[in-house]
Amino acid sequence: MEAFASRNFMLFQLARVGAVVGSAAQSVAVAWQVYAVTHRAIDLGFTGLAQFLPGLIFLLPAGHAADRFDRRKIILLCYAVQALCTVALLELTRRGLHSVLPIYGVLFFWGLARSFSGPSNAALIPKLVPEKDFVNAVTWGATVFQSSTILGPAVGGVLFSLSLHRLLPGSSFDFLEGAGIVYLFNLLMLGWALVLIGRMRLRIEAPTQRRELSLGVVLAGFRYMGRSPLLLGAASLDLFAVLLGGAVALTPIFASEILHTGPRGLGLLRSAPAAGAVVMSLVMARFPFRRKAGIRLFVCVAIFGAATVVFGLSHSLVLSLAALFVAGMADSISVVIRGSILQLATPDEMRGRVSAVNSLFIGASNELGEFESGLTAQWWGAVRATVYGGIGAMVVAGSWATLFPVLRKADRLTAEELKGFVRKDA
Repeated sequence: MEAFASRNFMLFQLARVGAVVGSAAQSVAVAWQVYAVTHRAIDLGFTGLAQFLPGLIFLLPAGHAADRFDRRKIILLCYAVQALCTVALLELTRRGLHSVLPIYGVLFFWGLARSFSGPSNAALIPKLVPEKDFVNAVTWGATVFQSSTILGPAVGGVLFSLSLHRLLPGSSFDFLEGAGIVYLFNLLMLGWALVLIGRMRLRIEAPTQRRELSLGVVLAGFRYMGRSPLLLGAASLDLFAVLLGGAVALTPIFASEILHTGPRGLGLLRSAPAAGAVVMSLVMARFPFRRKAGIRLFVCVAIFGAATVVFGLSHSLVLSLAALFVAGMADSISVVIRGSILQLATPDEMRGRVSAVNSLFIGASNELGEFESGLTAQWWGAVRATVYGGIGAMVVAGSWATLFPVLRKADRLTAEELKGFVRKDA
């Protein structure tokens, strides 16, 4: 736990707990509300698309901002915008929800805030700990994130089944049940995150260089990543594997129509991958692997795909949870390896822009992956869409191992070795 010796790293991770737990709980409420209104898989997909589009539109300004301005202040502003979005969702619930279009509008602005906070979050971490503790920081950061992702959906599922207004006098609190109480909880969590980030004290060395905004500057992240098969392979592997193999967007359908469980069951399904990720992150923190990082990365992506296939075929809640648990364990290893490669192989003055490009890839794999899942489920049904997606993830693992041999040969996760790969690429 060397990384937690840093006060700023401790505050940063505690803030992430609040932000991620609240956001994950909110995602359960949003998914259940949308499916309850329309009962269409494609509408679940549109929730992902609404959050992905801002990342695509504002990718370049977000990366440039992370390299030019105080990253801590950017994160504070983004959390404040997300709090306003949650207030909007709470107000929509209070008035009564009859259409999902307003939800998509709110999710667009939620995604806008996240498109700016993502690069700043990633680029800030190397400044919070000494370089020798960076891989430990990435591992514990993944553990904190996944632990929060476990807790968030579970809390969201439980809160969704409560009726807080019954404990309060007056009919004006009728909306504080179901989704309403989940949104109120997220507001409290975001407030917690804002306070902790505000307490961080960093001496920022000119968020790198004060270059004027130009197309050449903002495209530098694309050029830098494009020149290196190591970085491009690591980022694109996540893009295509999760784009095809992500099944989380369809869990409301599995919970409602296949496994026949309610919001609490949905919360468990959404928590299971993160539970597996936490277990594996704790194992890696205690017994970090020293060698063969690239080979481990490809093996884990293949395991992720296979577990997704099992989940798609399952009609048992226990087996479904187990499959998602294994998928989360495999994904946790790949997250640590990819995150370490992208940050350690990139100089600080480029981290914001490279992180912005990587955020686009992550957003495409997660939010755009939700749209892809919803679209294919609308065509083929949830089961076949999930099974075919898992098979696709396994195919991607094998193909990328052939297309990016430099990534397969990556051995130790150290800045010296990884930057050596990048220099050779260039």
